Amino acid sequence: MISVENINKHFGENHVLKDVSFVFEPGKTNLIIGESGSGKTTLLKVMIGLHEANGGVVNYNERNFTEMNFKARKELRKEIGMLFQGGALFDYMSVQENIIFPLNMFAEKSEEENLERVNFCLNRVNLENTNHLLPSELSGGMKKRVAIARAIALNPKYLLCDEPNSGLDPKTAILIDNLIQEITEEYNITTIVNSHDMNSVMEIGDKIAFIHQGKIWWTGNKDDLMTSENQELNDFVFASKLFKRLRQKF
Repeated sequence: MISVENINKHFGENHVLKDVSFVFEPGKTNLIIGESGSGKTTLLKVMIGLHEANGGVVNYNERNFTEMNFKARKELRKEIGMLFQGGALFDYMSVQENIIFPLNMFAEKSEEENLERVNFCLNRVNLENTNHLLPSELSGGMKKRVAIARAIALNPKYLLCDEPNSGLDPKTAILIDNLIQEITEEYNITTIVNSHDMNSVMEIGDKIAFIHQGKIWWTGNKDDLMTSENQELNDFVFASKLFKRLRQKF
């Protein structure tokens, strides 16, 4: 479980996050949704220490990450897998080298054990025998699956995903959504997915927080979305004709 309590973040006079509180549950795909610029990515970066909050607390299973020193945070980060927008693979490294990178940094195991883990992760994302390919030789969907394999290499308790479907066609996006959900349930991971893709929300939205103007504006699940009376949420969710038609069925 991850909880954030009264998180505030300023960039100069820009108050990006305003008293944000939410509990992200294990074994579920917890989604943070909202328009571009609403604070979704900033919240994820605060949660892993890439940004320091101006107030509030981030807890990982009741461990106060906010107050930890550098050494303690580094130890906790071994339990966190991060899937960055675009995948963020190292272009000059092979698939195998990308996945083994966090293992070499944190795992303290033999090369043979690390290679065994690499192959296990590649098998888990259905990319067997791609070890020696470079990112430039992969499709967009394959790059995202390699990034997922790298994110789970350390067998994390927590998985944070920033716009995992960005730039993907709808069919591939569904495959990535399903893979994230399967891994979450299989390993009982606390997974957080930032998204403004409503198809993803309706596919895997177990628990959802809607951020509007830096605040938690609404919470619920994918079924609650269809009957919500929250005007700002409805304006966001039903912006497309497809979801307007879905709304009419409820």
